[in-house]
Amino acid sequence: MSENLKTGTTTIGIVNTEGVVLASEHRATMGNFIAHKEVQKVFKIDDNLGLTTAGLVGDAQMLARYIRAEVELYKLKRMAPMTVKAAATLLANLLRRGGGSQGFYYVGLIVGGFDREGGHVYSLDAAGGCISDNYVSVGSGSPFSYGVLEDHYKKDINLDESINLAIRSLNASMKRDSASGDGMAIITITKDGFVEVSADEIAKRASRMGINVPKP
Repeated sequence: MSENLKTGTTTIGIVNTEGVVLASEHRATMGNFIAHKEVQKVFKIDDNLGLTTAGLVGDAQMLARYIRAEVELYKLKRMAPMTVKAAATLLANLLRRGGGSQGFYYVGLIVGGFDREGGHVYSLDAAGGCISDNYVSVGSGSPFSYGVLEDHYKKDINLDESINLAIRSLNASMKRDSASGDGMAIITITKDGFVEVSADEIAKRASRMGINVPKP
């Protein structure tokens, strides 16, 4: 294949009273072809930071490695974890400078995490735009996710409710966006650190809501 695996995905970030939830599905596509069914799109950057990726897989993986290394260097120099805003700004500045396989990074990212000011999520575009919000969705399935997020999000949503909301939102995208599918990955970031929600737990929660989560 002369090109990296191309865009088509659904990623989600939700701020809650205890921190944030980051989520994605697992499908990678090239046009109408399903290239892979177990692609990692949620990356651990640090105990308090996570990243979701949409777009070219090669560009996304390189950026995840870069920001992870920068965060580690920051901790060594400052003896403190990087804030969510600082991590998002650093990555946005890199995107703005350009590079990647196309002369720019063909990606849409969400940086989320927990710091002394609480939980935060930022959406980043290929031009270096960096916007903070209470909830964001990036990727081809995002319009369907936003419909659910707009309807169900509330300012005082807790961690448990936001995990369920992520499942509902991903399910809406997986039903209508052919580039989204093959299971869900959901992680939480709170004062207790970066925690992956197990596939069994996702399936149990989905079942209680009458949702079937297809496996790869």
